[in-house]
Amino acid sequence: MLIAPPPGHANRKMTASSHIPVQMRLAIGQRSGIVHNHLYSGRLASTTNDSRLMIIVRDIAALRAALAELPRPRALVATMGALHAGHMALVAEAQRLAPDGVVASIFVNPLQFGPNEDFTRYPRLEAEDLAMLRAAGCNVAWLPPVEAMYPPGIATRITVAGPAEGFEGAVRPGHFEGVATVVTKLLNQTAPDAALFGEKDWQQVMVVTRLAADLDIPTRIVPVPTVRDPDGLALSSRNRHLTAAERTLAPLVHAVLCETAVRLRDGQPVVEAERQGADTLRASGFVPDYLSLVDAATLRPLKALQQPARILVAARLGGVRLLDNIAV
Repeated sequence: MLIAPPPGHANRKMTASSHIPVQMRLAIGQRSGIVHNHLYSGRLASTTNDSRLMIIVRDIAALRAALAELPRPRALVATMGALHAGHMALVAEAQRLAPDGVVASIFVNPLQFGPNEDFTRYPRLEAEDLAMLRAAGCNVAWLPPVEAMYPPGIATRITVAGPAEGFEGAVRPGHFEGVATVVTKLLNQTAPDAALFGEKDWQQVMVVTRLAADLDIPTRIVPVPTVRDPDGLALSSRNRHLTAAERTLAPLVHAVLCETAVRLRDGQPVVEAERQGADTLRASGFVPDYLSLVDAATLRPLKALQQPARILVAARLGGVRLLDNIAV
């Protein structure tokens, strides 16, 4: 059954990225909680077809019905929305692995936010996000409300030790319990052959990798390289909260990582290299939580450079907390 699009949606200009306008007309068919969004016309970035069909689901029954029609292999891109080119890189890799089986979730997960964090401030841009996913060729968009993900009476949470200890686990108590719980549910709900996560949140990638291995979840966890602006700043949904002056300073985080890596390769003691990098950030107005050389898999701090290793950094600039890392 075809129904009229909601007010303001027909012939509305949207953006498939921050700079590509898209003129859309939507025919929306609704059945058992499944919404079919068909793009009839538009100029889309990286799109070879003139039309796309994407199923949007908002409850478990509708998700299962949609997945029953989705061919294998299947790949999951789990997001909290406010999508950018980094997320689109995940979708592109998902398409490479599962050309007709890409599932993307948008869910701002309350369990991974602390009581004084930015859950209510986190950007929610559903219409723009769906336009980007549709343009990128996503097959199923899973947008559960909180009550569908965490129904009344839910009493189970997932705790991961190992790579979840220290760094974000120490600065944000309970954060990785929330991440592990929602990721476990998403993997169980969508049963993907692969799930893709951005390397910008390297500790999260290692936590999810450990989780899948420990719980015998038959999904391959695929890290995807960090996407950066030309000045080196790692893309993040929270970057939009930076002021103009803060945005000018923000690339220093990546520059400090690169400088620290050079010092370590040149033989500077780890403690000195870490301290020098943190001091550089403080001198420019950042408040660093940590800058540390770690084992890339276990995230245990290293006293000497060895392979494989990563340098992790988290620093606050004004009201925005910036995370980044590089291999060294």
